[in-house]
Amino acid sequence: MHSLRSRLIVLWVMSLVACIAVSVLLIQLYRQSTAAQVGRAEAVVAHACDLIRDRYRFYMAGWQGSAPSLDDAALRRDLTGGVALALGRQDGVEGGIWQRETGSLAYAYPTYEGSGPKTDLPTAEQDRIRSINDESAREQQAADQRVALRSQTLLLHACPLAGPIPDLTAWTMARVQVAAGSGPLGLGLGILLALMLGMSGLLTMLTLVWSRRLKGIETALAVDDGRSLPALERTGERELDRIVDALNDAATRLADARRRSEALTAQIASSERLAALGRVAAGVAHEIRNPIAAMRLRAENALAGDDGRRRRALADMLKQIDRLDALVTELLAMTQRREPHPVVVDVEQFLADCVAIHRRDAEARAITIGTNSDVRAATFDPEMVGRIVDNLLLNAKRHTPPGGQVSISASASDLGLRITVADSGAGVASELRDRLFEPFVTGRADGIGLGLAIARELADAHGGRLGLLDHGSATAGCGAVFVLDLPRALDGDHPDCR
Repeated sequence: MHSLRSRLIVLWVMSLVACIAVSVLLIQLYRQSTAAQVGRAEAVVAHACDLIRDRYRFYMAGWQGSAPSLDDAALRRDLTGGVALALGRQDGVEGGIWQRETGSLAYAYPTYEGSGPKTDLPTAEQDRIRSINDESAREQQAADQRVALRSQTLLLHACPLAGPIPDLTAWTMARVQVAAGSGPLGLGLGILLALMLGMSGLLTMLTLVWSRRLKGIETALAVDDGRSLPALERTGERELDRIVDALNDAATRLADARRRSEALTAQIASSERLAALGRVAAGVAHEIRNPIAAMRLRAENALAGDDGRRRRALADMLKQIDRLDALVTELLAMTQRREPHPVVVDVEQFLADCVAIHRRDAEARAITIGTNSDVRAATFDPEMVGRIVDNLLLNAKRHTPPGGQVSISASASDLGLRITVADSGAGVASELRDRLFEPFVTGRADGIGLGLAIARELADAHGGRLGLLDHGSATAGCGAVFVLDLPRALDGDHPDCR
């Protein structure tokens, strides 16, 4: 639950649960309130019936002789007066005296809120009144009856009356408006429902709006060209706009920093090119000056000598010219970058052909050149890679003492094909390691210093990488170990690769 959408959904669910809980609580409170009203009303009608019984007992206390006639108007008037007196303070309670055979002898509703006193027995409830009075007379004990109607609860209570008149009972009745609180309850539930719907709509709109705004920011950032952050449009949401403004400010600062960095990089590159050009110019001048000085000396000697001396001087001059021609050739090789033309090459035969060129000179100096290949076939430009290997073998042979060893091997690497050339010489001096592949950097007095520079240029043109390993990092006892990595040179789908 780490996203804004999930949190808003959880908040919506919690709000729904809270509204349901409040609704249930209101309904329960309403029901409990109605039950309490009914309970109080039952106690009131029972107490009212006891008051009628007390009044009747007081009225009959001095009665002597046989039972009075039930048709006696005075008797009925007296009984009605006693009932009215008993119920005078019992709000909402009506009642009377009932004889099992005759029926109603007295009825009164002194707290009736109508336009005048109510003296007629309620017709709609007459059967229920008869039924409860008959039950009380028959059982000779109090009887209760609760009738739940649609809009009210009808409560009846009857109690037997002792005296000269047989089967005489008193009864009371009250109505409890059970639906009296349904209006406020419905209003409260309606307000809760409206609040829930409003909250649901607000949360849904908030979730959709934020999701759409965030999706727009994500889409805008996804089309970044890698050089700068895009300018984001404001969303209209205050919190999101603060983030958008911060991103736009960061993009502005990043663009300024990138421009300053590019200007500084261009300045450094220009300085490095000027420095490299100066080193190359100094090297070329040095390499050209020596042959020219030697040819001048030979020419002066030839002019002052005989024919034999002139011939020897001309031969020496031709050697110096060859040296100058080799220097120009190497310089052209560095400046003329060509594209590789890869083909499928038998790696073992390729290594053997590279070694064969140097085999005779190596044997003359008692140097052993060994080959090893764990790869049978690979795809690369044999002419370009052959020139790189030739330079590496020539360099290794020159720095290996008589009786030493030079090895060349091919193996598979994470990048593709790796060709390793190692020798058992003294290794590369520490002061030359950082500048070993720069033009005119050499550890030999008679060296030009272009072989490794050309080899690295060819490796870069082939998309590969040429480097010097630390002493002893490849084969124990090796003086210098050069590795040439050719990316994607191995084709796993080719039947000759393994």
